[in-house]
Amino acid sequence: MISPISPFMVAMAAIVVASNYLVQFPVDANLGALDLADLLTWGAFTYPVAFLITDLANRRFGPHSARLVVFCGFVIAVALSVWLASPRIAIASGAAFLMAQLLDVSLFDRLRDKVWWLPPLVSTVIGSLLDTFLFFGLAFSQAANIIGPGDAFASEAAPLLGLFAAEAPRWVSWALGDLMVKLAVGIAMLAPYGAMLPVLGARARP
Repeated sequence: MISPISPFMVAMAAIVVASNYLVQFPVDANLGALDLADLLTWGAFTYPVAFLITDLANRRFGPHSARLVVFCGFVIAVALSVWLASPRIAIASGAAFLMAQLLDVSLFDRLRDKVWWLPPLVSTVIGSLLDTFLFFGLAFSQAANIIGPGDAFASEAAPLLGLFAAEAPRWVSWALGDLMVKLAVGIAMLAPYGAMLPVLGARARP
């Protein structure tokens, strides 16, 4: 018998696979003086959809089922990271995904009885903050070198976002660029979230 959360698991798996593939391709474009290729890959635009999938599963079936969807995505994310990247990147990717998505589930559940847009907005924004800084901090900061060899290029000082006089390790600019995209896509996902609620027959907490 097929589980009713299977479509969410399939969707989560598809997003994780797509994001791990698209992360190989920089965004070859400029935004004014900002060279996006130095900051972003196309994976940054697909990954935030994982929060939409988690939130829809949470709204329809509750936090327990949403966590099962998250664990499905976590297993696939770690497997792909081990295959495609270094052990340190795999640890950073898996830890960031799991902790951010589980935080999303918890925050959403606490807010589920509020106005429809508040639970996905708050959970996605805070989850994205945790995901971004946990991943980039573990993957590239010198403070996390205990989990694997560091990336000298990522740790080199450079103008922040390639624009400002202030300098920071390159990974900080990567993290800020990634976060800005996640927040923009997360806010945009409120539209499909709202449209899907009546289709799914979503229910609030009893």
